[in-house]
Amino acid sequence: MLTMVGYCWLCHQNLYFAHHGICHICNQRLKRLERVCPRCALPAESNNFLCGRCLKDPPPWQRLIAVTDYIPPLNQLIRRYKYHGAPQIAAVLARLFLLHWLQGYRDGRWNKPDCILGIPLHHQKRWQRGFDQVELIIKPLARWLQCQYQPNLLQRTRATLTQRGLSAAQRKTNLKYAFQLRGNFTDQHVAIFDDVITTGATLHETTQLLIRAGARSVQAWAICRTL
Repeated sequence: MLTMVGYCWLCHQNLYFAHHGICHICNQRLKRLERVCPRCALPAESNNFLCGRCLKDPPPWQRLIAVTDYIPPLNQLIRRYKYHGAPQIAAVLARLFLLHWLQGYRDGRWNKPDCILGIPLHHQKRWQRGFDQVELIIKPLARWLQCQYQPNLLQRTRATLTQRGLSAAQRKTNLKYAFQLRGNFTDQHVAIFDDVITTGATLHETTQLLIRAGARSVQAWAICRTL
């Protein structure tokens, strides 16, 4: 398979810095999430105030941070990464999220967590895919941000159906008792990372586990947020 070393994964043009993976022009052209609720990252009147949905029924996490909507060209790159055996794209996606996160951090929009957890694959799915796509993104991201990361602190204890095509209620039922926490999270500020957030059912389940384990706050992180 073509690895695209030295070329932009999106436009295929030469890169000045080969390890960046996405050129500056493509990065600037990505449609960022604008005018979204800071808690659920869905369209809202302001970036600074909670939307009516979150005022009425807030999710258990305090903030959702995502780079962009799940639309071309980034959704195509993520699908290639996950389903076509291209683990080398992990560092590209990690850097993309890092640049977005650093901009918001400098602007004072969010704080740095103590540790990062990833939504894990079941061991059967990991074996089929050959790698855990979230784990490969978090490893460099945690190193760059100097946050704690241990891949086994959050485990998927049973195989679940794919969330694609399920209703919100079916997604919630599908994930019930599917995860287990290890370790001490008392008074910890935690970020939970997933590659794509759709309904947030997976994050809802894992965030509630963290809250019961004593976490002080939880941020939801993702490359894409489906609007």
